[in-house]
Amino acid sequence: MRASPEAVWASLIRAALWPEWYPNSSNVRFVRGSPPDLAAGTRFRWRTFGVAIDSTIMEFVPGERVAWNARGIGGDAYHAWLIRPAAGGCHVLTEETQHGWLARLGHFLLPRRMYKGHELWLESLEERARHGPASGPGPNG
Repeated sequence: MRASPEAVWASLIRAALWPEWYPNSSNVRFVRGSPPDLAAGTRFRWRTFGVAIDSTIMEFVPGERVAWNARGIGGDAYHAWLIRPAAGGCHVLTEETQHGWLARLGHFLLPRRMYKGHELWLESLEERARHGPASGPGPNG
């Protein structure tokens, strides 16, 4: 990405504001933790791909790695992000595993939907990190 690792990280963990720039997310509500930023142990509910999800942060290494589980009707998932500095910006790797009947059905009916959704998330994240600050007050401001 042509954005600093710090700006990418700040936008990625500001989950309460995902719906402003990532159209596959909505209704982000914190159950445990301090909005708007994710942190170790944060639990949040949200909608993605039209499905209500309950997630908990499972890995959290500031500036480097964040991952959450995702539980919803018909399936479970694990979504991880890795950010590494690079010349002119950073490399961002995201990977997700899914299990359950809804995940299998979705893969069968719309085999590239998840790939396209994650591609959109990466493109939107880069745009947000480059041009739009992670707006709204964080836990320290």
